[in-house]
Amino acid sequence: MIHPALREFLVFGLKQARACVFAGSFLLLVVVAGSIHIPGLVRADILFIGALLIQAVLIWTKLETVDEAKVIVLFHGIGLGLELFKTHPAIASWSYPEPGLFRVAGVPLFSGFMYAAVGSYIAQSWKVMKLRLVRPPSYAASVVLCALIYANFFTNEFIYDVRWFLAAAVLALYRRTWVEFVVIEKVRRMPLVLSFVLIAFFIWIAENVGTYFGLWLYPAQEGAWTVVSFKLVSSWALLVILSFVIVAYLKHVKEGRAAAAR
Repeated sequence: MIHPALREFLVFGLKQARACVFAGSFLLLVVVAGSIHIPGLVRADILFIGALLIQAVLIWTKLETVDEAKVIVLFHGIGLGLELFKTHPAIASWSYPEPGLFRVAGVPLFSGFMYAAVGSYIAQSWKVMKLRLVRPPSYAASVVLCALIYANFFTNEFIYDVRWFLAAAVLALYRRTWVEFVVIEKVRRMPLVLSFVLIAFFIWIAENVGTYFGLWLYPAQEGAWTVVSFKLVSSWALLVILSFVIVAYLKHVKEGRAAAAR
């Protein structure tokens, strides 16, 4: 007989894999795309088409709802806007060395799905882990903070990077907030800020995979591949906060409409 603690750990792993269904499928596609040969298409095109097919399969199998797909589209747009700015020749924070058909101003459209994968994971986790926030701050304060976080991704190229001030604001705003989740029956919880950091760490690992296969490169990697700077975990943590608040707000709005309809 399986020990209850081990059983809960295994179920937790399965539920996390379920929440990562889009992100994990897309990361697998990143790994194998170089071995897929379709005349007239490069890896970036294959990744874009593959991401669309993954999305279609998830909706068809009802692993993902249409509303959750809308969240992915929203994050795709948010990410693409950031990509267009950061890859502009005047900024050149990173680059995409390969050409392709599905591009906007030099940015391959598959790049938006990297951001969408984060939103998808959070939305799926909310569902399969039955997430609930304990002592959350007001939505107004969270929205203002998210707007400042997103703006800093652009303004830090011209003025002082205030990410650490924003990080301090995050700690102050969410210091009393916990996220509760259910693995089997018992309600577990952890500090919400810790969840932001953990998700950001795994995104950093995925980013190392993407740069290792040369899909995009940071300036320090153009001569030879090196591990992505660990300081970028802070950037991803701030982006995770932005993603989490958007998903939480959309869930709040949907629950409010459902309650009003009853």
